[in-house]
Amino acid sequence: MPTRELYIPAVALLALACATAAQAQSAYGIGRVATPAEIAGWNIDIDRDGNNLPPGSGSVSHGRQVFDQQCASCHGPKGEGGLGDKLVGGQGTLATPKPVRTVGSYWPYAPTLFDYIRRAMPQNAPQSLSNDDVYAVSAYILNLNGLLSAETTLDAKTLSAIKMPNRSMFVGDPRPDVKNPACMTGCQ
Repeated sequence: MPTRELYIPAVALLALACATAAQAQSAYGIGRVATPAEIAGWNIDIDRDGNNLPPGSGSVSHGRQVFDQQCASCHGPKGEGGLGDKLVGGQGTLATPKPVRTVGSYWPYAPTLFDYIRRAMPQNAPQSLSNDDVYAVSAYILNLNGLLSAETTLDAKTLSAIKMPNRSMFVGDPRPDVKNPACMTGCQ
């Protein structure tokens, strides 16, 4: 007797995939709605304007100490690169045949430096640095790139106010699918 294969209509699969956590819990007795504390633990993104930067502060001098302990083995003692990317230099090279993309030459927004360090560094222990340490390392890297004086202390306000040298060289995305007016305001 030939075997019949069971096909589940694509619409049924889509409907199943779109079920919310609350629906899944009530319909199948599994899962639960995340608590506000659980959501806050994952909601650590910082946008280019510095929205969602946490409390804290860090000085260039403290950043030098943290960098020496946590970063220099990969990025070099002065951010010149090694196993990890080069963080310093490259100013004036972006329009050349061999551009050097570093924090000081390429990155358009300073708050994204904090976001990246906090999420991904050090590579062997991401998210292990305190907010004060991340502000400090950010300050030190910006200082190495000549963007801050050695006496600077960064916090949410001062980091958001930094205008990076390459900021005006980035342009908006003209594709219509990335600027859907229905989702640009009041999105849930």
